[in-house]
Amino acid sequence: MNTTDSGQVKVPAHALGTAEAPGHMLTTTAARALAVLRVSTGFVFLWAFLDKTFGLGFSTPSERAWINGGSPTNGFLSRVEVGPFQSISHSIAGDWWTDALFMVGMAAVGIALIAGIGLRVSAAAGSLIMVMMWAAEFPPDRFTAAGEASGSTNPFMDYHLIYAIVLVILALTYAGHTWGLGRVWARLPFVRKNRWMI
Repeated sequence: MNTTDSGQVKVPAHALGTAEAPGHMLTTTAARALAVLRVSTGFVFLWAFLDKTFGLGFSTPSERAWINGGSPTNGFLSRVEVGPFQSISHSIAGDWWTDALFMVGMAAVGIALIAGIGLRVSAAAGSLIMVMMWAAEFPPDRFTAAGEASGSTNPFMDYHLIYAIVLVILALTYAGHTWGLGRVWARLPFVRKNRWMI
């Protein structure tokens, strides 16, 4: 890692693209903290994929594992009781394409974050997944369709949106460059030609 005498990380010019350089560079400690956040967040996504695929007994028992014919989306979407997306959530719950898109998305985002590659694409895909899950739970609704308390603790913000924000921050700060393969990834010819893949 290239650092200045003051311990600040020097971001290479090719990594900045056309964006202006920030006034203050990340310190080495901040870059490492972002790397820990990146790997930890990646593990959240990857673990959800692994548990739902193999039924590791945490949120998914073995008999409901994807490999045993279970549906990774049915449990969540079929129980949606609030918000304007209730009927659409019920209608797509357990469909093969819903399960496939969700699982491929969770695995891809998790692997990319842990490896530190493709963070812009991961931020877009992961944020889309999180925003759709937020919309399904719809925190602004204090009451379910049956008139019972929804259990919402905040009229807007919840952990799905926090994860989406984290993904964007990781992409914007080149968090894959520290303790990841981000620098190597950024030098690949097809990534250099398609900067959105960084």
